[in-house]
Amino acid sequence: MLLKRVIPCLDVDAGRVVKGTRFVGLVDEGDPAELAERYAQAGADEIVFLDISAAPDGRGPLLDVVERTARRVFVPLTVGGGVRSVTDMRAVLRAGADRVALNSAAVADPSLIGRAARRFGSQCVVVSIDGRRSPDGDADGGGAVPEGPHWEVVVRGGREGTGRDVVAWAVEAAERGAGEILLTSIDRDGTRAGYDIELLRAVSSAVSVPVVASGGAGRPADFVAAIVDGGADAVLAASIFHRDIHGIAEVKRAMAEAGVPVRPVDPLALEGDA
Repeated sequence: MLLKRVIPCLDVDAGRVVKGTRFVGLVDEGDPAELAERYAQAGADEIVFLDISAAPDGRGPLLDVVERTARRVFVPLTVGGGVRSVTDMRAVLRAGADRVALNSAAVADPSLIGRAARRFGSQCVVVSIDGRRSPDGDADGGGAVPEGPHWEVVVRGGREGTGRDVVAWAVEAAERGAGEILLTSIDRDGTRAGYDIELLRAVSSAVSVPVVASGGAGRPADFVAAIVDGGADAVLAASIFHRDIHGIAEVKRAMAEAGVPVRPVDPLALEGDA
């Protein structure tokens, strides 16, 4: 069985890591390069760097901040935010990223996924999907009412609905060449109420590529549930790591005790996490 990954997320605004609830009420959490290095040393399997203000501000990624962060870590780094073209993606990879996350630009032009995959390989292409539960029965934009729970794709930092169904978009993204889906529940983001297991299960059962769970982690048991019950291949969190509510080693220990295969954490990291 493949090892399940624990991934700290750096939501970056104006070059600083921030965190709020459902992308509002943002609080400064520190320098991205310093936090990335700390998490890598603590046993993180990867780091995700998301420039959350790039799309709303209509600008490109902060390449200097990406480069400075990449120099400090020796685990895979995924970078998203402000990437609108293959040229943008090339610049981010040259700045030190291992993979690039596409979100708003991919929704606006789905063919970007295929072009990026052909140029750099599917393993470099992550499609980041922000979803919110739709109470009105019209998440597909076509007037039809999907059976059971359904979620709408939102873009521009969760500010704008698209009418797209999350599960259908995840399937399309994978078919177009995405090597991984980063799935965030906007309803749960920053709440520490647990991941949206129904959403995770719906997407993970529909696609053959890995799914990263994001949005709502509050305690180690939530990470276990995302994998065991939600079918996620990796678990991502921000605030509980930034604010030292729970550590990476503690989370991995809980996962291992539940029978989830994880990469072992250095004993020194475990001592610092006790």
